[in-house]
Amino acid sequence: MNQDNATGLIPFTIDLTLEEARRRAEVMAALGPDWDPVAALRDEDEAYALLYSGLDSEQRRTYDLLVAAGVLPGEDPGRAAAH
Repeated sequence: MNQDNATGLIPFTIDLTLEEARRRAEVMAALGPDWDPVAALRDEDEAYALLYSGLDSEQRRTYDLLVAAGVLPGEDPGRAAAH
């Protein structure tokens, strides 16, 4: 058998569209009917603000450097780290 013969290969493809739809449906079912995405984002913003609220001047300087470098997200809405 000649292993260099690429024409003997059979293409293999999988369409994961149905599995992705099932996964998303399961996530939504797990969150339950009482899940409030707006409240979840508000709570996340409050937790983020609390996390960096008690910094002393040296810690604040380091935090500002990390934000400027894109390592940490800033305090703007819709924030995300640049890297």
